[in-house]
Amino acid sequence: MPEGHTIHRLAQDYTEAFTGGATRVTSPQGKFTDAAALLTGTELTTAEAHGKHLFLRFGPEDTADTADGADIGDWIHIHLGLFGKVTFGPAPAPPPTDTVRLRLANDTTYVDLRGPTTCALITDAEKRAVHDRLGPDPLRPDADPSAAYRRISRSRTTIAALLMDQKVIAGVGNVYRAEVLFRHAIDPYRPGKDITPREWEAMWADLVELMREGVRNNRIDTVRPEHTPEAMGRPPRVDDHGGEVYVYRRATLPCHICGGEIRTADLAARNLFWCPTCQQR
Repeated sequence: MPEGHTIHRLAQDYTEAFTGGATRVTSPQGKFTDAAALLTGTELTTAEAHGKHLFLRFGPEDTADTADGADIGDWIHIHLGLFGKVTFGPAPAPPPTDTVRLRLANDTTYVDLRGPTTCALITDAEKRAVHDRLGPDPLRPDADPSAAYRRISRSRTTIAALLMDQKVIAGVGNVYRAEVLFRHAIDPYRPGKDITPREWEAMWADLVELMREGVRNNRIDTVRPEHTPEAMGRPPRVDDHGGEVYVYRRATLPCHICGGEIRTADLAARNLFWCPTCQQR
């Protein structure tokens, strides 16, 4: 499942490609046809992300309500889930396959959405409800890290599980979870209530910077300058994930810091990676 930086990067890409003119909206698969018919010919005016949720707004904000005060749906809510995929390409767009749930197109660009968990036309009120159930997102300017810490500091659940709980903090996935815990030498099995305010402030600040870098580069790199392949004289990582990391998907390999073996275990149905020497409880 894509992590939060990917969704924020998608919001940027949609904005750059489709604001400033009418957009053709279609649903070749047929599951979004009625909503597409309502939106086609309008302009994409806003694209934003919260955690792993993407929101695309069509039309000016003052059209969000009908004359009788009832909300109309003018946000497309997208959650890629495990199998969703977004593909951008230059115009003219090729004939779509019947797996394309949503296609946006204009005179210069097209983008296809396939296999999302969610692709729905929603109202402002429904969008607010999504935000309300999510924790703070390190990439959003309105994020309040203290809201996440209030939940963490009261919980006996492991910090590794809490970091993956989107109600606690939105946008952090398996890679950022493993890497930020390593970078701050925190055992992933420590209960949330044992994380100090200072530790949380440092982890949050680190997540903000790492995830911003992820948006800029469209990949996750978490190793510090002194631990890059060039600095250490080691071969670069070869993995479909792409970036340079400390522990993620490095089970049984030597730690870049201490040389000990990276371990893996199942935690809350996801693979956890950590260095038991560098991350002692």
